[in-house]
Amino acid sequence: MDDDQIRLAAFDWLKEQVQIHGEVLPWTMLTNGFIFNNQRIHLVGQSGIWKPQVMQLPLSIRTAFEGPYPDKLNKNGLIEYRYRGTNPNNWDNVGLYHVMEKKLPLIYFFGLLPGQYYVAFPTFITHADPLKLIFTVQVDEIEALDSKMMVEDPNTMLFRRAYATTIAKIRIHQQGFRLRVLIAYRNQCTLCRLKHPELLDAAHIIGDNAEFGDPIVQNGLSLCKIHHAAFDKNIIGINPDYHIQVRNDILEETDGPMLKYGLQALDKQKIILPNHHKNYPDRERLEQRFDRFLRAS
Repeated sequence: MDDDQIRLAAFDWLKEQVQIHGEVLPWTMLTNGFIFNNQRIHLVGQSGIWKPQVMQLPLSIRTAFEGPYPDKLNKNGLIEYRYRGTNPNNWDNVGLYHVMEKKLPLIYFFGLLPGQYYVAFPTFITHADPLKLIFTVQVDEIEALDSKMMVEDPNTMLFRRAYATTIAKIRIHQQGFRLRVLIAYRNQCTLCRLKHPELLDAAHIIGDNAEFGDPIVQNGLSLCKIHHAAFDKNIIGINPDYHIQVRNDILEETDGPMLKYGLQALDKQKIILPNHHKNYPDRERLEQRFDRFLRAS
């Protein structure tokens, strides 16, 4: 079976799954993979450098959640991916070296939580350092696969990949924060109990660009998209005692059922808290955020 055809089929399958399920996919889905020419193609396996049985060279690389290899997303638009073991001539390492030589695209799976992986593709091995046992990896844009990458301006490719890798790094942190917050709140909106994860966001109490805006569960709230927008726009506030306050002008409005039951009915209600006290919203952060709500009111 032709490796290039399998790679393109894998990318097409992943694009479809990401559109349906989002950028974070479960281990079971990735191990099951997809059918290509009557053969099942598994996208991951026990080895972090994964080559399906029907292929000649690796298809994907994986960073396990809290795994044994300290892979890093560095500040230079690069990913540092550790060799498997300490032998540069291990077949998995040699396979990645050949992928690099041939400039072949890979899939990169980054573990956010046990069994949950952020997916980035296509990725390319751009450098191998057998002394430090590190491969250098960059993410690229999927549209680049259609271009003649061997003849394009190297500087254009360099900047595009650095940008795509930086965006992937940001998305990895965002998706990790979202998963942790939603799990803490049992996959429901803390205001209205809506339990459809595809309609839930992890809202920051203090914005991630501000002081104390750390991506930790105590700085997060699981909110449906309507209530996330209402919280961000100071239509709704949450005080340090975990009670909801709806802005006065909103309470005085007369409109349909969404306004009446979705917003006004929340006034003075207590939010739904996580099961574990350690995951409760930080009161000092809530106080700071609630002061902003009061000023906006």
